Amino acid sequence: MEKPKKRNEYMRLLADFSTIGITLAACVFIGFGFGYYLDTKVFAGKTKPWLMLIFLLLGVAAGFKNLYQLSRRKDL
Repeated sequence: MEKPKKRNEYMRLLADFSTIGITLAACVFIGFGFGYYLDTKVFAGKTKPWLMLIFLLLGVAAGFKNLYQLSRRKDL
């Protein structure tokens, strides 16, 4: 009965590690999209490209923060 338990552990680790890239990419695209929206729709291009760059950097920072938090988990 050890095999199913070990298999479940591998599947859980695979699921955890497969979210790393998705989370990092999602944070970057959400930051970019939000900055682009503010530049073009809210401020009508007056702040272009500054808000897009600022929120892109915030998105990258959020992605790496999530990566850091995942690496600090004790159960991995």
